[in-house]
Amino acid sequence: MTNEFRQDIVSGDWVLIASVRALRPDALRAGKSRRVMSPRKGCPFEEWATMSNEPPVLAYPDDKKNWKMVVIPNKYPILARGKAGSRSELFRHGVYQGRTAVGTAWLLVTRDHDRHFDMLSSKEAIEVFEAFRDAHHAGARDKAMAYVASFYNYGPTAGGSIWHPHYQILTLPVIPTHTIHTFRGAQEYHRRHGTCPRCDIIAAERRNKKRVIAENDHAIAFAPYASQEPFEVSVLPKKHWPSFRDTSPETLRDVALLVRDVLKKVKVRLGDPDLNFYIHDIPLDRKDYDFHHWHVEILPRTKIEAGFEFSTGIGVNAVDPNDAAAILRGDAVVSRTHF
Repeated sequence: MTNEFRQDIVSGDWVLIASVRALRPDALRAGKSRRVMSPRKGCPFEEWATMSNEPPVLAYPDDKKNWKMVVIPNKYPILARGKAGSRSELFRHGVYQGRTAVGTAWLLVTRDHDRHFDMLSSKEAIEVFEAFRDAHHAGARDKAMAYVASFYNYGPTAGGSIWHPHYQILTLPVIPTHTIHTFRGAQEYHRRHGTCPRCDIIAAERRNKKRVIAENDHAIAFAPYASQEPFEVSVLPKKHWPSFRDTSPETLRDVALLVRDVLKKVKVRLGDPDLNFYIHDIPLDRKDYDFHHWHVEILPRTKIEAGFEFSTGIGVNAVDPNDAAAILRGDAVVSRTHF
């Protein structure tokens, strides 16, 4: 079985070859069924003993009987586990090159079997984001790693293979290609204008108002002007914070609450679609990333990509972001023309 990063020699893009994932119970099923609420009985996330082969990384509280959240090593990691400080080794296969896929793959598991992020209380939603922050700090302590990726998969078409609510945190030995691309764009914008592009976007969206879905004291949610996906939503701190790990408690709180509230709207307005959200943080190399403004991207899975997208790399979005925001606010209703 293969577990390594491979780099496209033309584009420079990294791909993770992780055939070990085929060991997951559902990994090779063809034509996956619609999401169903699985019973508690037999769920691997009900007890510490069945969650992982290793002790928890973090626990809230550290009590096997009364735990509310726990961060555990993934039983089916896409990264080879090495000791802290183990470096990814560069290798060559003829004209090709790659890196050993050394890193960590953790799961953040919440206790209640049926209450996903949109159903959490305000206190619980904040605690999940505080646990994300703690895990990012834990991952950052490994100086051999380059980036921490955190995300949530809800439903089978979004990669959610187990019903019980859980989130993923991975430390990577490479900075993801998408992150490099967006950072270069943000850095160039900052060089030309002297301002953070996302700070300018927030100001523009608040003036325009049409694409704003919701906001609170320290965070704002809107449908991006150039949304790649139907009903895509960006949630950003209003104040400029480059690093998720170093964000103020009140900002972290309000972003968590706004993500929770947007997911509620997505469930109600769009009929509970499968979706992903992820945190876009800075790398771990301690460089100056003042041009970056960390944020959360929410991506409902409502479309299928086809030949045009694959052949051109240009996304096709059948829903005007103005309409998407109006629907999610409750000012308009979904019709068949939106999909």
